Amino acid sequence: MSARLVFKNAGRRFRSGRETVVALSGIDLTLENGSFTAVVGPSGCGKSTLMHIAAGIDTQFDGEFAYEPSSARFACLFQQPRLLPWHTAHSNVSFILESTGTPRRDAARQATEILHLVGLGDALDRYPSQLSGGMQQRVALARALSVDPDVLLMDEPFSALDELTAARLREELIALCALKARTILFVTHNINEACYLADRVVVMAPRPGRIVADIAIDIPRPRRLQDPRLSQYVGEILGHIQSGSETTAQELSPA
Repeated sequence: MSARLVFKNAGRRFRSGRETVVALSGIDLTLENGSFTAVVGPSGCGKSTLMHIAAGIDTQFDGEFAYEPSSARFACLFQQPRLLPWHTAHSNVSFILESTGTPRRDAARQATEILHLVGLGDALDRYPSQLSGGMQQRVALARALSVDPDVLLMDEPFSALDELTAARLREELIALCALKARTILFVTHNINEACYLADRVVVMAPRPGRIVADIAIDIPRPRRLQDPRLSQYVGEILGHIQSGSETTAQELSPA
């Protein structure tokens, strides 16, 4: 099962001394069942705040946010793997399964299966310090998949990796998506990555954080990085980001 994510007039304000910073304003956004939505925009436009609301990390927002159905399971993948350094790759995953009530023997078996699925079948007994950055992120992905989520929330999961490793993980993510329909919210600064992976790219601008464009990526899968249509979408999105930044600059300029 996948799930819908629904933001209705969502907003978020932060106090900074005597100043109030509007991180998000008037966000109306629905992610349909099984869709892959990427969110792009410059630093400070509220991308991660949007993700934190969806993950339940930030509950002090205005407006509404809901999963439909409300019982939907979600998992998060962040820029840093956030693994337990005293656990092996295998026990990092089995620990998550056991914490959700899975019996130890079943958790061990499922952890092995999931790590094989993400290409780490030969690294079960290695500790995070013995793994490359890409392998650590695979373990983090295995942990996320271990709860069989209906929704994957991914906050710049490949941005700390070298491009060759990131490219390989993008392909593996696409393959995993083909195995089971999940709703994915994917935050990234990388517009090429967004257009290559997603069915839809939501473009945000800062001050306040708001949606300035919502673009369907109408390219059938499998996609080719060399496809000129990808470059056209990237150019279109860059144009929206530039327009949004110019609008912000004009609003902030003194009369």
